[in-house]
This record gives sequence, structure tokens and C-alpha cells, in this order.
Amino acid sequence: MLPRVADSLSFLYLDIVRIHQDDTGVCAEVSSPQRGTETLYLPTAALACVLLGPGTSITARALATFARHGTTVLITGSGGVRCYAATLPDSLTTTWLERQVRAWADDTRRLAVAHAMYEQRFGPGTAPAGSTLNQLRGMEGQRVRAHYQLLARQYKIGRFRRAYDPDSWDTQDPVNLALSAANTCLYGIVHAAILALGCSPALGFVHNGNQQAFVYDIADLYKADLTIPLAFSLHASTNPEAEARRSFRDGLRLFQLLPRIVTDIQHLLDPDTHHEAPDPEETLVDLWDPVTGPIPGGTNHAT
Repeated sequence: MLPRVADSLSFLYLDIVRIHQDDTGVCAEVSSPQRGTETLYLPTAALACVLLGPGTSITARALATFARHGTTVLITGSGGVRCYAATLPDSLTTTWLERQVRAWADDTRRLAVAHAMYEQRFGPGTAPAGSTLNQLRGMEGQRVRAHYQLLARQYKIGRFRRAYDPDSWDTQDPVNLALSAANTCLYGIVHAAILALGCSPALGFVHNGNQQAFVYDIADLYKADLTIPLAFSLHASTNPEAEARRSFRDGLRLFQLLPRIVTDIQHLLDPDTHHEAPDPEETLVDLWDPVTGPIPGGTNHAT
């Protein structure tokens, strides 16, 4: 039995390695004049996502193994900053994709999901009934800026302004560098969980017009607890990108991020029902019927 995504390890970042498949499994080879060639076997079935940085090569067999085990593979820039491409792992069912599409296509339900997201981030009653999305975005901006300034005063770094400029990457301050690096890792984990559930990362409820819209929606639920405080704690770091990745990974062990993502997505898309994860060995493909509903597949229905 393959692990459920909620039980998986979060992410693994690799660069300057060769990844290939041998008779034992998928391994990463690192070569250096001092140590020669070192080999590390990767727990493919237990990884939610792998971030491949510069200098990485991967064979077709290894990539096929990641896809077969449901591991999302992201091709990123140095330090995991900027995602250039991603594989789509095979999903077991479209149950949650169908729920997502129904909620996304209905303007009333879509607004209700957006309200639920804001209330989860900022607490009950913070998204008053009848608020428009523009009003919610305005309230979000005020709260996020206030959170930034509170942490800036706590760490005595003066006034802080969030800035993301890939063209002037090396000139940014350590907090912005650490925040971008940690957010990239967070996006990769959320992307992997969304695909493992069979949902579409493109159909967002707050964000729109981007293939990662739903990823940004879900990732925003956790930034105030995970990435923003971490970034401010690294304000004096000489290597904030690498330290952000390591510290972020260590913090996930206590936060239990993957189970939270799965539970939160299910609750947002279908808040009135308690759902158990399907048994992969019992998941079958049904046939659509507009009168009777889904009927069993794998059956000869001829008279």
C-alpha cells in the first residue's frame, strides 16, 4: 500500500545531482573530487514533492517512478526560487475535482468558500456576511501589513516592505529573500497535496487567472503561522534562502502540514460532510448517467 498524501514527507530540494533508477530504486548521485561519488536512495513513495534545482539531471525511468508513486516533481531555479515546470502525478479519483468545479462555477458558492478561507486565516467573524471580495481583499491587506509591522518591531528591524523582484534578487534584504524561499517550498507542498486529491491547481476561489491560483489560495492559509515569522527570524542571516528551507522543513514536523492541507481542502469544498480517504484498492472508474447517477464501470451493460 502506498502512503496517503496526508502521511507523506513534505518536500526534498536537490541540486547539482544526477537522479536515476536502478534495480533497487531511485537514487541521487553526487560527485566530488574529495569524496568521489556518493549515492543516496530516495523514498519516492513517501515524498509529496521534489524540487529539482540547477545542475540536476534525471532519467526517464526515474521520472516515471515519481509519477507512478504520485510524487510531484517541480523544476525550480536556484534555492527553489521560481517554479518553471511541474509534473502531474496520477490521481486515484475525480471526486474532489468534481466538488471543486461545482463550487467554483457557482458564484454564490465560490464567494462562500472565499469567506470561509478568510475566516480560517483571521478568525470567526472577520469576514462579515454580505462582504464582497473587494472588501475582503482590503481587510486582508490591512491585517497582513499590520502583521509585518508587528514582527518588524519585535525583531527591531525598522519599517518593513514586502518586495519580490526576481530581476534584482541579490539586492533584496534577508527577510524578503527568506520569505520568498520559504513560500516557494510551501507552494510546492500545497501543489502536491492538491494534485494528490485530484483537484485542479488552476481553479482558485480568491486568486484567478493563473495555473497556480488554488495553490496560492490554500498556501495563504498557513503563511502567517509558517513562513512569515520564520522569515523575520532570519533578518540577520548571511544565507537566508538556505536557512529558510532547512528551518521550514524542521517546522513542518510539528505543524503536520500535509494532513492539515487535506482536511482544510475537504472542509472548504464540502463543509457539511465528513469524508474518509478512499481505499486505493477499492477505487473504480464509474460511468456517468444523467438519470440514475454514477453506475459501476468495468461491466458489460449489453443486454
